[in-house]
Amino acid sequence: MPSTYSVRSRARERNSVLSRPEFMSLNQPPLRGGGASGPTETRGRSKRLGQIKQQTSQQSEEPTDSGSKDRRESNKIPEEDCMQLNPSFKGIAMNSLLAIDICLSKRMGVCAYSSSSWGGCRSMVALLALTGHGITWIIGTIVCLTRSNTLAGQEVLVNLLLALIVDVMTVAGVQRLVKRRGPWEMTPGFFDCVAMDVYSFPAAHASRAAMVSKFLLSHLVLAVPLRILLVLWALLVGMSRVVLGKHHLTDMLCGFALGMLHFSLMESVWLSSSTCQTLISISTLSWSPLF
Repeated sequence: MPSTYSVRSRARERNSVLSRPEFMSLNQPPLRGGGASGPTETRGRSKRLGQIKQQTSQQSEEPTDSGSKDRRESNKIPEEDCMQLNPSFKGIAMNSLLAIDICLSKRMGVCAYSSSSWGGCRSMVALLALTGHGITWIIGTIVCLTRSNTLAGQEVLVNLLLALIVDVMTVAGVQRLVKRRGPWEMTPGFFDCVAMDVYSFPAAHASRAAMVSKFLLSHLVLAVPLRILLVLWALLVGMSRVVLGKHHLTDMLCGFALGMLHFSLMESVWLSSSTCQTLISISTLSWSPLF
């Protein structure tokens, strides 16, 4: 049989455990009957227990308050990485069109690299794209202007040169603002850096081809086969940049639209023959307004 001392020590230990805050309710005898003081005492007891728990939790959280705050700030997800649960119809449509544009552009980039499906034709397509380059057209126009002897020819060539300069500067400015990359990660070539054709949107070759073809069709007398070849050349130059993986389809379409806009702008500010002769005289340092 257990001794009296061991029984008393066990009872004392039990009473000390029950004196802890979380066991305070066990020291109270269960209430019997529906007296008026029952609910009041229960509420007071629960309130005291809540205050004790709140104090203990505050004491335990005080030393780690700053650490937990830093942890919450570090775990905060940036706004650009958050998922938009209720996107608008416009956003869904734009994202879908961009996805289709990227997918089609990648599929059409058959000459993007030498190892592509049509990699053997890459040099030929690159030569075709070179015929629509800004540097090629600006140098060719200047050479033709130095060899022209008629006033009408010089007038057309001076306006064409100004249209080319406006086209190069406008496309370069828009590309710097948008900064859209091409469908394939490629470093721009030397001529692209010289002509400031570094980014993808809009397609500079498509803009230039559309403007030049429309300009020549409006100011030169050409036979029907030549007119058809000129339009076909503009379309092939725009498509060549997509096939080479330099631009998206939307870049090419926006380039064609921008080229037509440049043509309309130059038609509205067309320089007369006398103004063109003055510009030629200034450029050749042979202008003498006093004589």
